[in-house]
Amino acid sequence: MSTRRKFLGSATAAGAMAFLGAPQAAVAEGGSTSPGPDPVAWKLPARDTILAAETGTQKHYGALRAELINHLSPVIVIQNDDQGGLYTLVHNGEQESLHPVSEIFELAKSIAHIPLGIYSIIAPYLGRRLPDLPSSARLDQHDVDMVAFKGPEAKDWIGPLRDFGTTLTTARQQLGNADLAQRLEASSAQILDGALDFIHRSVRHGQFDMESFENFTGPLSDAIRTNMWHASKAQIEGVENLMGRWRERIGEEDWPGLYVVVLSIWTTSALNQNSIIVRQLMDPAKADSHLIDLPTAQLPADPVFVAFDNLARIVQDNVAAEMVFPVDQDLADALKGPEDLLAQEILHQLACPYRSATAARKAAGAAS
Repeated sequence: MSTRRKFLGSATAAGAMAFLGAPQAAVAEGGSTSPGPDPVAWKLPARDTILAAETGTQKHYGALRAELINHLSPVIVIQNDDQGGLYTLVHNGEQESLHPVSEIFELAKSIAHIPLGIYSIIAPYLGRRLPDLPSSARLDQHDVDMVAFKGPEAKDWIGPLRDFGTTLTTARQQLGNADLAQRLEASSAQILDGALDFIHRSVRHGQFDMESFENFTGPLSDAIRTNMWHASKAQIEGVENLMGRWRERIGEEDWPGLYVVVLSIWTTSALNQNSIIVRQLMDPAKADSHLIDLPTAQLPADPVFVAFDNLARIVQDNVAAEMVFPVDQDLADALKGPEDLLAQEILHQLACPYRSATAARKAAGAAS
């Protein structure tokens, strides 16, 4: 027999469902409800009402993020590019953007990249058979098969390679007028001379192979490293000078709260050069949590917006994590970090199928 409390509770729930527009089950004799002849007709609308909760959550979460963007400060956004990085400071409603690295960075890398430029022209025309070379053991045959999609029989690489050779010839002729440091000029000359020799021989004979290319690039490792040294030195000096000036503007009191977001493509996201330098200049106690490396598929047209949109999510999750999971530190850490909230549970279930099956049986038993 139903008590008055149970009856009132059922009536109130039914009234609320009717008010919200949800379908009501027929009330059978004795006060019980029945799904009727077609349970699916009840299940789908019921699930829609549950999913509506997530829709509402996402709506309000997005609204919070959109408003929070306007309150993020101080923030430095760094977009990696060919000039050593575009740096933007946003502080107290003001914004300043500039490239702090000297042109030596670009010049040194421009020469160091020449073997990669030649490779990019000739790669589709490589033979798919791997020769017996020191690097062959590290090559994936399937990768080579995909890159060498034209094969050595085709000869339409000759024109582009000859044109690139013309560009390099002009650079070699003007190298002495570029006012480079002596070591940088010497290493650059070695790279250019080696590249031009490879191009001339390949074009003259109408052929090349992996062995002839590696005979060209192998002796250049030291010269390329010299150019890398000069590029790195220029970048460190430029970034350190700028960060020192911006630190004075922000002030010592606010400096520990500085967030730095570094945008880069995936291939340079691990141990990114700007992240390495900036980390040394941030508050040591905050660097791990306030330096955000953000890999992107392509460098965005508006790096500041992309950085702030992601940073707003990070900041609001930092607070939400401790409030939503006040007694579960593992879940709190997952919510406010790059780890997916379900990651550990999925790992546990994959590692222990019995646990997964047991949990499923318990869930089914509780639902019945």
